[in-house]
Amino acid sequence: MKRYGLFITGLVVLMLVLGGSGAAAAEKTGFVDVKEVLLTSGAGKKVAEEFKKTREKLQKEDNDLKKLKDDLDKQRPLLKEEVMKEREVAFQKKVRDFQIEVKDSEEEFKAKEQDLYKRVMPDIMKIVQAIGEKEKYSMIIDVSILPLIYFSKENDLTKRVIEEFGRATKSKK
Repeated sequence: MKRYGLFITGLVVLMLVLGGSGAAAAEKTGFVDVKEVLLTSGAGKKVAEEFKKTREKLQKEDNDLKKLKDDLDKQRPLLKEEVMKEREVAFQKKVRDFQIEVKDSEEEFKAKEQDLYKRVMPDIMKIVQAIGEKEKYSMIIDVSILPLIYFSKENDLTKRVIEEFGRATKSKK
C-alpha cells in the first residue's frame, strides 16, 4: 500500500513537472536505479556474497531435512509407534529450528542492507546531485523506488553513477 501511494505521488509530480506547459519540452529528466548502484558497489557485493553463502548453507540444511523426512516415511512401517512418534517429534524440532534460522538470517540480511544504505546513500546522493547540476537535469528519479513503465535509456544515469561512486570510494581508501 505504501508503494502504491509512493507511485501515485511520483506520478502526480511527473505530471506537474512535465505536463501542460510549453517549457516542458525543454525539461530534462534523468533516471537512476539506486538499488543497483548499492548492489554493485564493493560494500554491496560483500553483503551479497555473505548472504549467498548463508543461502547455500540453508539450502543444504533444507535438503538434509527433506532427506530425513523421506527416511522417516520409509521407516514408518518398520518401527513401533512409540519410536516413530519420538523420531517425528525430533524431526519437527529440527524443522522449527531451521525455520527460526531462516527467519534470523533474513532479518540479519535486511539489517545489513539497511546499514549499507544508511552509510553510502549520502555519497550516492551527492554524485547524483552533481551530475544533475552539471548536466542541467531538472529532476532525477530513482526507479528502484518509483517503478516506471517506460523511460528513455539515454537518460538512464545508473551506470555513470556506479562508475563515479566506484571512483569516489577508491579515492577515500
